[in-house]
Amino acid sequence: MTRILTGIQSTNVPHLGNILGAILPALELSKKENTESLLFIADFHALTSIKNPALIKESTMAVAAAWLAFGLDSTKTIFYRQSKVPQVSELTWYLNCYTPFPMLANAHSFKDKGERLSDVNVGLFTYPVLMAADILLYDVHKVPVGKDQMQHLEITADIAKSFNHKVGADVFVIPEAIVDDRVMLVPGIDGQKMSKSYNNFINIFLPEKELKKIVMSIVTDSKGLEESKDPSTDTIFKIFKLLGNENQTEELRQNYIKGGFGYGHAKNALLELILDNYKEQRINYNKLMTNTSALEKELAIGEAKASKIANEKLKHVRQVLGFN
Repeated sequence: MTRILTGIQSTNVPHLGNILGAILPALELSKKENTESLLFIADFHALTSIKNPALIKESTMAVAAAWLAFGLDSTKTIFYRQSKVPQVSELTWYLNCYTPFPMLANAHSFKDKGERLSDVNVGLFTYPVLMAADILLYDVHKVPVGKDQMQHLEITADIAKSFNHKVGADVFVIPEAIVDDRVMLVPGIDGQKMSKSYNNFINIFLPEKELKKIVMSIVTDSKGLEESKDPSTDTIFKIFKLLGNENQTEELRQNYIKGGFGYGHAKNALLELILDNYKEQRINYNKLMTNTSALEKELAIGEAKASKIANEKLKHVRQVLGFN
């Protein structure tokens, strides 16, 4: 049985990029035979950037609702909140003591903010170790990653190999990356990669009026209504292409090229496509967000499973470290 793990931080409502790049691929993997999927909400990780308890709680519920709205089956996966399996914190401490300082100093998560050390908390510095604990605690075999996360998985593998070597036992499974070339790079409303950090994301669960306002704010060039437009350079078209079928996409492409078709028309087409594609998910999400007791019940199923695995692994780790 191959174990696969995917996590999403609870720093806001999952946006279109999260859905296309993480949630849908993870759900697809969870349906494969001879696999066991662990899908978790990384609320400990969220604390490195968010210090508002109410926002973390609300975001955690939003992430859970999004997963379930898109069809996650909590009876067939291990679906849990990171913070509800606090054994990960104990393992993180053990791994911290086996992780060399230079390894973390070279991590992208730290170096990207290293020029302003006053903005860097210790949690951000040791972020890769907590990520390693997330993986190693459950004997995970494979982790889907994008190119920007490859380094963190390499760090995880290095920590596991070093730990195993130093204690003289195969305590941890060495995880491997799943790199899917089909993973979509979803542009945000400003043309950059869609990201909560850039505040350029599309939240598909917003009420229609608010969603329309976001879509209408997508940045375009200044070409007029009658002018021919290049779809390959336009953000609206790039997002539409990720969501539409072949016929829909080709029809929009031709409208761009022939002219007499403004960016306002394209934005309306994208809005209608989002509303049509995600009608059921939007309904399910909003139902779940008004019934958090149902969300708690779904999460509790997975948290019991995750805690059982975590306790067994920590028992082994304590033994080899002399803490039994």
